[in-house]
Amino acid sequence: QVQLVESGGGLVQPGGSLRLSCAASGSIFSINAMGWHRQAPGKQREFVAGITSGFRTNYVDSVKGRFTISRDNAKNTVYLQMNSLKPEDTAVYYCNAGRGLGAVYIPGDYWGRGTQVTVSS
Repeated sequence: QVQLVESGGGLVQPGGSLRLSCAASGSIFSINAMGWHRQAPGKQREFVAGITSGFRTNYVDSVKGRFTISRDNAKNTVYLQMNSLKPEDTAVYYCNAGRGLGAVYIPGDYWGRGTQVTVSS
């Protein structure tokens, strides 16, 4: 079993920044890739960013150049730095423990409970 706990969400004005964190515990040896997904009200959950054990990263087109995913293996933590936030970034953000396929992150079965990000003036 893997436990994932997100933190760092909140209310921010358009153009602002937030940094989300996801701490992993449990059978973390089974994890070799991590990712962030989000779900806005009335919409399906969508992929946002992923990072493999080799630090290869992938992003959805809508966040490229604004969001950065990173990981600290010593702390078993993955981060999502979000800059130039827009109202359409408003969603619950979920951390996921998955696997890497080459340079690509593949979502797995372990999810955190999510953290709310609201971008509004």
